[in-house]
Amino acid sequence: MSENTRKKLRKSKKRKLRKRAIFILVPAVIAFIGLSYAAYLYVKADTVLSDSYQDDGREKSDLREEKVDPSKDNVSILIAGVDASDVRNNEDHSRTDTLMLATLNKEEKSVKMLSIPRDSYVYIPEVGYETKINHAHAYGGIDATVKTVENLMDIPVDYYVKLNFEAFIDVVNAVNGITVDVPYELYEQNSNDVKGAVHLMPGEQDLNGEEALALARTRKYDNDIERGKRQQKIIKSVIKKAISIDSILKYDNIIEAVGKNMATNMKFDDMKSFISYGTGSGSLSFETYTLEGSDYQPDDTYYWKLDDIALNETKEMFKHHLEIDSTTTASDTGETTTTSGYQSNS
Repeated sequence: MSENTRKKLRKSKKRKLRKRAIFILVPAVIAFIGLSYAAYLYVKADTVLSDSYQDDGREKSDLREEKVDPSKDNVSILIAGVDASDVRNNEDHSRTDTLMLATLNKEEKSVKMLSIPRDSYVYIPEVGYETKINHAHAYGGIDATVKTVENLMDIPVDYYVKLNFEAFIDVVNAVNGITVDVPYELYEQNSNDVKGAVHLMPGEQDLNGEEALALARTRKYDNDIERGKRQQKIIKSVIKKAISIDSILKYDNIIEAVGKNMATNMKFDDMKSFISYGTGSGSLSFETYTLEGSDYQPDDTYYWKLDDIALNETKEMFKHHLEIDSTTTASDTGETTTTSGYQSNS
């Protein structure tokens, strides 16, 4: 074999070794970066979200015999969006602008979400009489709101998440906006209470945080029921965008946006338990509902009078989803329970 041939063989071997090294090193580097980013996000989430935890003084709901473990039990979460902001400076007496009750079934990997209209005429245990459900937070904070919802729905509220305007705006902006079908042209105030600052035309389009908030809040053009349906669709759009591949590198901003504007009685370990709903085999089932009723104005104040016939069906549906004993009710405490019907938006 000639010297030139031997040199060519050596060069060919070196090229093959370099290719093999690249094939091995590149995935290894990508895996290392991915693990490092995951570790960073974990530490970030632990720090930021743990700061959002507040001890509500209760180990469990009064409607539970034992404390729930979200890693194995079906649980409920109350999502409360309050109309508090730095501009309004009203944290101590803010009302709930959005109330949604979600039940999660571990085995079925399903979520049922009920939108509760803010003008619903219900009994508020904190004050002992009936008025708008969104007043409960102004009377006694999130604790009064939780007790009011438990009394209304006769199911335990295991966890709550309270968010303000800034959280909604920051989260939507963190995922670079969401795609939503705007049902009509609208003019709405922004988060700084500037009237007509947000102008949207009808049709499917990408919305930033301020625009999405305006669409979620407005009720000038329809009613509270349609408003609740819009809010549910917007939440679905945010979740869909947040779990997409395009948003992986934005999780840092999402965590920061949620953490600094959220208060919850969930510890970080509790939050981690919900990861299983979006992982593993099978897809997550998501159904939305709203409470039906009619306009009610006994004096100068407008209310949404809940239907008196079908709330028992709604209660039983949510109790069945939680797999709890239907004989355990808030009315056992001697408090008045207002009933209503439901309408599926799925």
